[in-house]
Amino acid sequence: MELMKPKFRHIAHDVSLMSLGIIMYAIGFTLFQLPYHITPGATTGLAAIVFYVTGLPVTVTYFLINIVLLVVALKILGFKFMTNTIYGIAFMTFVLWAIPAWFGDEHGMLPQVLGEHDMFMACIIGAIIEGIGLGLVFLGNGSTGGTDIVGAVVNHYRDISIGQGIMIADLLIISSSFLVFHEVRLLIYGYCTLFIEVMMIDYVMNRDRQSVQFFIFSEKYDEIAAEIAKTGRGVTVLDGQGWYTKQHHKVLVVLARRRESPFIFRVIKTIDPKAFVSQSKVVGVFGNGFDRIKGK
Repeated sequence: MELMKPKFRHIAHDVSLMSLGIIMYAIGFTLFQLPYHITPGATTGLAAIVFYVTGLPVTVTYFLINIVLLVVALKILGFKFMTNTIYGIAFMTFVLWAIPAWFGDEHGMLPQVLGEHDMFMACIIGAIIEGIGLGLVFLGNGSTGGTDIVGAVVNHYRDISIGQGIMIADLLIISSSFLVFHEVRLLIYGYCTLFIEVMMIDYVMNRDRQSVQFFIFSEKYDEIAAEIAKTGRGVTVLDGQGWYTKQHHKVLVVLARRRESPFIFRVIKTIDPKAFVSQSKVVGVFGNGFDRIKGK
């Protein structure tokens, strides 16, 4: 029973992040992109093109396309791959229906909330909101389906990464909007949306994950270690020897979040201003107090 509690908290945390992210993405798409005929990538972009041409609601096209992709992926990639996408697709379908039903008129048309001539700002604001939303979805170990599935299927058969597969699919979807509107301006707005989304996804996902590594050389290593340990951050003591002096020293190794760096420097300066400190960025830190170790 005790083991189930942390697992339940992780699930609740992931579902909450996914839900918030999907709501934000849907707001950015339906209120800032769709009314201005700006086509983003992913399945929502393809659904938007169908909406522009036929008037078929985005939520219907989005759901049908993802059902087909789910069936294909289930056969190729297996059921385990699909468990983190089914909820995302179902909830996204609901939100894409709910927002137009709430804000649209009796014909389902959405208002241009920034005015008729503010397409540029709509592109920027919509892309930022969408990117933050997708970043939260990915932080929750979730997926909204669509080109995520396409990327995984392409990766299964070809030596192309999932990210490259997603990017190629998104570029093709955005480029296809030119066949509908024949406007280079809208095509550029679509590319700008994709670029901003990617930047915001990276920012959201890496903002709290950026970690640093300290090597601290000090005669007062025990006092510094004790003070840092009070925060709950671990400290490792290594035995070192200076090559020139042949003297033995203790070396402290500390892995911490980047935002904790000022506090660690403050501790070192207060206890031993003459300490020798090396700080460096690390690609990733996994384990207790940092990111969870993920595997297939």
